[in-house]
Amino acid sequence: MKLGLLLPSFRADAQDALRVADEAAEGGLDGVFCYDHLWPMGTPTRPALAPFPLLATVACRAPSLVVGPLVARVGLGGATRLREQFATLVALAPGRVVAALGTGDALSRAENEAYGLAYESAAARRATLGELASTLRDHAEIWIGAGGPATNELAASLGVTLNLWNATPARVAEVAVSSRVTWAGDLRGDVAGQLDDLAVAGAAWVVASTNVARDALYEWRRAHGVSSVI
Repeated sequence: MKLGLLLPSFRADAQDALRVADEAAEGGLDGVFCYDHLWPMGTPTRPALAPFPLLATVACRAPSLVVGPLVARVGLGGATRLREQFATLVALAPGRVVAALGTGDALSRAENEAYGLAYESAAARRATLGELASTLRDHAEIWIGAGGPATNELAASLGVTLNLWNATPARVAEVAVSSRVTWAGDLRGDVAGQLDDLAVAGAAWVVASTNVARDALYEWRRAHGVSSVI
């Protein structure tokens, strides 16, 4: 199982994120990821770094790391813009990019409205997601953020990875029966035990949120070795 970490990107500058990325590479982690939000959920007065410039910087300074947004929202960026941004990232880090995509939902609608961006129907966003995933699949590993049944069915029809947020190991195991599955979310308390449970359940990746005890991730990585598969 691969291990990744979400970078601390809700900052006014990139210093913390770059420091954590450097530490993650030194600690043997497999990848780092970045939120795609205009502000932290529910707090529009706080800053947020744009994911693609940050990931491009990390890709160039840490050649051992896989990089990707988690997730790039088609409802915010649009297919054309995201296609170009992923193309640039792939050019900088060939074979090391995860194109994790999502439709966005009502919780992030305020970000669109604050900047006068259209907030399309769920069906329209899902259609854009499918188009973009089909376009990018020859260039990067595709993850689709799990959502409603229609979005999950889209991932299955495309044969791409479904990314679950804060799902139980039982849910991971259920999805892993029929498709490749990755997990992202909060790891608290017994980090090693949670990682063991998710590995047994069949998670191909675990991507921990920023507040994880990072030393526990590094220890688990050292104890379990490194897989060669993105």
